[in-house]
Amino acid sequence: MKVAVSATEKDLNAEIDQRFGRCPYFIVVDTDDMSFEAFENESMRLGGGAGIQSAQFVASKGARVVITGNIGPNAMSTLSAAGIKVVTGQTGTVRKAIEGYKEGKLKISSEATVSAPYGIRRGSGMGRGMGPRGGMGEKR
Repeated sequence: MKVAVSATEKDLNAEIDQRFGRCPYFIVVDTDDMSFEAFENESMRLGGGAGIQSAQFVASKGARVVITGNIGPNAMSTLSAAGIKVVTGQTGTVRKAIEGYKEGKLKISSEATVSAPYGIRRGSGMGRGMGPRGGMGEKR
């Protein structure tokens, strides 16, 4: 099965990026043999709609599960409509997350963890993501 992980770099030792739609890379791992492909996230610099575009991209790569730190409502609903399960709240490396998933240790999420637009810094069009409790990512 293919699992897509939001990542900071292009390999299995990369850290999980806390932003789904604006992560620098997606690593799509085949859990059967741990082979993977790394893709630059071309949606990360979009002014809007990054979550939806990213969700459509990972769906086009055959992912059945997404592992990430946080995810917004638009991306979550797009993935859900495509039948893709989402695991949120993850940190550490891509490799550890995949191993945890294979061992049944990760819990499937049913709702977004941040409000839209998460990961955009005011005035720049792109950002670091301010987390679920501050700035643009504030929960309401």
